[in-house]
Amino acid sequence: MFAYKNALIFILAIVLVLGGIAYWGTSPTNSQQADKTSDSKIASKTAGNSPSQATVQPIQSTQSPAQMPAKSAEKPQISVSEKKANFFKLIVPAVDTVYDQLNTQYQDTELAIQNNPDSEALTQLRKKYRAQNNQQLLIALKPSPRSIAIAQAAIESAWATSRFFREANNVFGVWSFNKNEPRIAAGKQRGDKTIWLKKYPSVEASIRDYYLTLARGGPFKDFRARKMQTDDPFELVKQLHNYSEKGDEYGKELASIIRFNNLTQYDKQ
Repeated sequence: MFAYKNALIFILAIVLVLGGIAYWGTSPTNSQQADKTSDSKIASKTAGNSPSQATVQPIQSTQSPAQMPAKSAEKPQISVSEKKANFFKLIVPAVDTVYDQLNTQYQDTELAIQNNPDSEALTQLRKKYRAQNNQQLLIALKPSPRSIAIAQAAIESAWATSRFFREANNVFGVWSFNKNEPRIAAGKQRGDKTIWLKKYPSVEASIRDYYLTLARGGPFKDFRARKMQTDDPFELVKQLHNYSEKGDEYGKELASIIRFNNLTQYDKQ
């Protein structure tokens, strides 16, 4: 009986020993094997680098280029104060220059009329300004206040940011009807017709053409007559309803810009 029990204990001991060898003798462990497998995959992706040198590969998008959101090409934003500062820096000196030239021409013409009303120089000026006589010529030549020109420039050029201003120095949105002069096409059409705008060599040239338009254009006859009676810009802008499709509202808008931005300060120079 004793021998039988010893045999059973011996057999049981052998089973336990063999089981321990099976459990502890496996090399490496499953987790170690998984680590090695992972390292080998990374190494193969990094073209021969060792696992310690492996780099993470970027995630590739599954979206096609057409599905991916487009990058916005936004223009740098500037504040209203910065935009106005840039506008005044560009426009005010140019208006001053042209105004002074026109005012000098007006005063010189007054003297010329007194000295020799039938001179050839006056004849040429009357043709240019479409004046029937010397009195009409003086009415045409007298420049309107600077404040009005600056206010109109602000509206028509969107404070010197419009495409017409940036690409063509066109401060006042003046149209072109002559295919032989420099011009650019507007972004919009009227019916099936392309709108063209004049292209000027400089800002001063655009301002000079603006004054010429007011000086001889038929729609501004009342404006010219009124500026011989007053220099008050708030009275004069009421006669510019024909300059814009806005009609009377255009004059009110000009008055508001002149008042809010204290543009009459430029009339006192």
